[in-house]
This record gives sequence, structure tokens and C-alpha cells, in this order.
Amino acid sequence: MEPRYNLQERTQRSYEQFLTRYPAYYKTALLDELRASEYARLDQQRHVYLDYTGGGLYARSQVERHLELIGGAVLGNPHSANPTSTRTTSLVESARKAALAYFGAVEDYALVFTLNASGALKIVGESFPFGPGGEFLASADNHNSVNGIREFARAKGARVRYAPVVAPALRLDVEATRRLLDDAGGGEKLFAFPAQSNFTGVKHPLALVEEARQRGWRVLLDAAAYTPTNRLDLRQVRPDFVTLSFYKMFGYPTGVGALLVHRASLALLRRPWFAGGTVNFASVGAMAHVLARNEAAFEDGTLNYLSIPAVEIGLRHLEAIGIEVIATRVQCLTGWLVEELLALRHSNGRAMVRLYGPSTNEDRGGTVTMNLYDPAGHLLDYRRVEELAGEAGISLRTGCFCNPGAGECAEGLTEEEMLAGYAMGDDINLQSFLRLMQESGLNKSAGAIRASIGLVSNWEDARRFVEFIEGFRDQTRLAIGEVTFDVDSCRVIRDGS
Repeated sequence: MEPRYNLQERTQRSYEQFLTRYPAYYKTALLDELRASEYARLDQQRHVYLDYTGGGLYARSQVERHLELIGGAVLGNPHSANPTSTRTTSLVESARKAALAYFGAVEDYALVFTLNASGALKIVGESFPFGPGGEFLASADNHNSVNGIREFARAKGARVRYAPVVAPALRLDVEATRRLLDDAGGGEKLFAFPAQSNFTGVKHPLALVEEARQRGWRVLLDAAAYTPTNRLDLRQVRPDFVTLSFYKMFGYPTGVGALLVHRASLALLRRPWFAGGTVNFASVGAMAHVLARNEAAFEDGTLNYLSIPAVEIGLRHLEAIGIEVIATRVQCLTGWLVEELLALRHSNGRAMVRLYGPSTNEDRGGTVTMNLYDPAGHLLDYRRVEELAGEAGISLRTGCFCNPGAGECAEGLTEEEMLAGYAMGDDINLQSFLRLMQESGLNKSAGAIRASIGLVSNWEDARRFVEFIEGFRDQTRLAIGEVTFDVDSCRVIRDGS
């Protein structure tokens, strides 16, 4: 069945051309039915949601089923054996089993519930046995929550290095990475990289997991941007640690993430502290404690026990749709969007859009990051673009996306230029650094525009975004204006006024 939209005649031909170029889109028609029944608020409000990498959208039925579940039960803190605690524990463990099964991890992995992917990464960083002779190797393309692990490594005397990515596609330099993996000491070593970049949408090769492990490395796979639209089967790809956030996958609930730990690596971790819920026995007089076993040793305090049951509801929702259907739609829409954006030109022939990352669909996800330039080649203020997008009913995201390495490589920012920014002291931020680049005569950006496609995106969303970007044709930087933020008055200032 063909997906259908209420199109004006002038856009019908464009849609038909899209279907000719991407016939696999026909196979995803059930997502249009789902959008109409479960996500009707999008079309009712004429809203274009293009921030799936920032957060997924939830279906109406997910919330209704969760409300029905907790509204009809008496649930209490699970750290007890009373009836309400027992019922809560049963729901939490059911969600844990469902998540392990979803990732094919029932036999070999333990799952630790966390607040989010960042919380899961912090557990690995603080608990990994770094030391002299050991190493933390990360891809330059990484979320800051992964980059932050380097502080734990450096504090314990381990070496810290980065594996480079190569412009313009910003893919991981696999050969350079292999050389870095080979050049390592005899201590405990941790290699961390994202399955999919939250900056460019690049899918880095998962084969590196096994290659690194064969070289004696433990591997941390950040799957937060990958799992919303891709199947991660831990029977096929077997990292030591996997981190993710469930709201990225299906929107609801927020405040629940996970750390999946291969059981062979679980005993390696050494927690630097203990908390309520993580110990079997603790004494003040003896100043001693015995940690709980397995995942319980890492679930600090009281779990978000009312939200965790919604995880199983969300996973069932994805399973009913089929992650492969979602992946097909995302691939079709992303391919078309990238082609259309790269084809945009000012009247003088200059490109309107500079894309960061792959210009094709090969090994890339639905994250499309860019900057816009005026007819003279001047960078447009991405914050002003976001403001105008909001006025047009389009939700996208701008900034550095907590991924400085990919951004620095994308813009060719040098170490000298970055140090010039840090010389500003505590006043340094994206806005002040961007102004520094402009004052230095460098047409470089400290941020970008990110449009990301996901679960119930459709062609009309992509078309409206392209139409919005087309609206900048032949407009100058001064005509568009700038957005600045005055810290003292906490207000937005436009056009420098």
C-alpha cells in the first residue's frame, strides 16, 4: 500500500519522483497508519519534528498502558519483601528481562538500570581499573559523556588517546585506529566509540568491537544514537559494555537508561563507593561493606520503579512495528533529504548548504547536520535559523550536540584556535567562541544545525524542511540577522541590538 498525504498539485510530482527514487518507501506504509492513530498530535498541530536524535516521540498508547498499569496497582519501594515491594520488584525484573531479550543478551549480559546513557557511562568510567600501563582510547567522534571518562583514566595514571575521524565524511580512520590498538601497554585498556554518531549519523564499523577485543582491549559501545532505528544483536556484536537511553528509542519514559555488561567483564569493575541498595552488608563500627552481586551492585539508591515498567511497554511497541521497517523509512527519507539539500544553490551558483558527514546513504543514519551560507559565502547564524524554524513549526536542534571532536574536525578547527578560546577563561562558551572566530577573520563555526529523522517521520516532514531551507536563497547574513544571549539580563538580543 502506498503512503498517502494531502498534497497540493505542485508537490505531487516531487513526491512521485521521490517514490521512484526510493521505492522501498512503499514497504513502510504502516508507519503512516501508526502516525495517524498514535501520533496524531503532530499533524493536528502541523508540527514538523526533526529532533529524534535528541529524543524520541512516544505513542499515545504507551502512556495509556503505563497509566493503566500503575493506576490499578499498589506499588512501593522494591527494597523490601512486603506485598507492594514484591509487586514492584516483579515489574522491574520483567522489564529487565524484556530489555535483555530485545538485545539478544539474555545469557551473557547483565543489565543495570541507570538514569540515562550518561549515567551508564559514568559507572564504567569510575569503576574501570585504569592504572599506569593502561589506556583509554576513544574515537574523536564521541559524546561528551564518553569523553568525560578520560578524566577517570588520567587521574589513575592511564594514557589517553583519540582515534581520528577523516573529513569530509567524518568516518573513523580504521587503519589509524588499528595502529593505535596495536600500540598499547600491558595494563587494562578500554576502547570507546559510538555505533552511530550523534553529530553526523555515521555508522562506525561494528567489526572493530571484535578486532579490539582480539588485541586485548575491553570495548565500550555507545549505542544511544544507534538503537532507535537499528537492530543491535549482542549475539552477533559482543562489546564488554553497551550504554543507551530508552527515551531515545521510544520517547517514554524519560529518566531511564541502561548499562549492559558482558558477564565476563562484570567482575572487572571496581566501584569507588557504595550506596543504599548496592550492598548486602555495611558497618559503621567496622568501617567495612560487602557489595551486592551482579547488577544490584551498580543500581544506586532506589530505582525509578514507577517508570521502569514503561520500558517493557515501549519495547513491545517497537517490536510490534519492526525495527527493520523503521530503518527502511529512515534510510529513504535521509537519502532524499541529503540529495535535496546538497542541490540547493543561490542565484550566483554558490552552495547554500554545507553538510557535515556522508553525502550518501552508505553506512549512515537519519542525523543530518549542516550549516547555511549566504550568497557571498558568509556563515549564517545557526541560532537564528533555529529561531526561524521554530516560527515555522519545525523542531530541530543547533549547537555542538555535546560532540566537540566531530565538530572540530568538521570545521577544521586547530589546536591553536581552540586554545585561543580557552584563553578567555570562564567566559568561554559556544557563542563567545563563534564571535572570536568572526573577529579573527575566520569563517568557521562553533556549532551547526541538526535535523534528525526517526520513528514516524514522513516525506511531508522532509519536504517542509527543505522548503524552509530554500527560503534562505539569496538572503544575506545581515538580512537574516544574528541571535545573541545576554547572560546578565538573561534575554535574547537580535541583530546585535
